[in-house]
Amino acid sequence: MRRWSVGLLLAGLILAGALEVWAEDRLSQASNFTLPDLAGKKVELKSLLGKGPVFIHFWATWCVPCQEEMPYLEKIYQKDKAKGLVVVAISTDDPKTVNKVKPFIKGRRFTFLVLLDTAQEVANLYHVQDVMPTDYLIDPKGIVRKIYSGYKAGDEVAIEKDIAGLMSEAKP
Repeated sequence: MRRWSVGLLLAGLILAGALEVWAEDRLSQASNFTLPDLAGKKVELKSLLGKGPVFIHFWATWCVPCQEEMPYLEKIYQKDKAKGLVVVAISTDDPKTVNKVKPFIKGRRFTFLVLLDTAQEVANLYHVQDVMPTDYLIDPKGIVRKIYSGYKAGDEVAIEKDIAGLMSEAKP
């Protein structure tokens, strides 16, 4: 009985290690994409990499927690954009509600980059499903360093700390 338990334990550890490696592999490199901005200009993720961290915020105009998080993202962006931070808000509004995106952004005077994913192709590529907002912190080399699901007041403190940590890694 003891030998069987040890074998089962070893098999479990091997499987857990394999799953961990698979998860790290799956999340390691950010998938490239191209989406239109609010003016219709195509923007490719790889063109945003290299200077500093890229923070991707998947959101929709109907999502209240998304709207609550965005002013904090604007503050962080204003503070760190000169150091290379790029904030990209990817709207997942569908063709019926996408006409609300531009007035929403302009009305709140957000200055970070806003892209439109009306078919949710990029959202699906990034496994954004039931929880909104979903955010990705990507390092300058295109490696996903952190994923945030949902938003509640105070989460912006951790986000800002993670961005600062990533920016300090790049300094000599």
